[in-house]
Amino acid sequence: MDRIFFVIGALSAGVGVAAGAFGAHGLKSRLSPEMFSVFEVGVRYQMYHVFALMATAWAKTRWPSSLVVIGGWLFVVGIVLFSGSLYLLSLSGMHWPGIVTPLGGVALLAGWVCLGWGVWRRHK
Repeated sequence: MDRIFFVIGALSAGVGVAAGAFGAHGLKSRLSPEMFSVFEVGVRYQMYHVFALMATAWAKTRWPSSLVVIGGWLFVVGIVLFSGSLYLLSLSGMHWPGIVTPLGGVALLAGWVCLGWGVWRRHK
């Protein structure tokens, strides 16, 4: 599982770098400043949580716990829902993706709780 989280993190980092470059070079002049900012938030949170996935991979080897694994999958789901919905919102002009964004945020928060709790429980 640790390799899976690391690989998903590495792939997500590549997508995040590509999205950031696409935004900076291809979207800045095409999106309103507000929608460009929304797109950038998606990229930023994706990249933050790439490191969360890599930390999860490391934590899984050091403090094996089902909570650590659950935390990793919550990070994956959170990245897809949070960042993905912001990308859709900013690029499509549709408003419904904004309904999904908070679900992704909750998944990211829950991922951090599970990661921390899983490590804490294994450490005691």
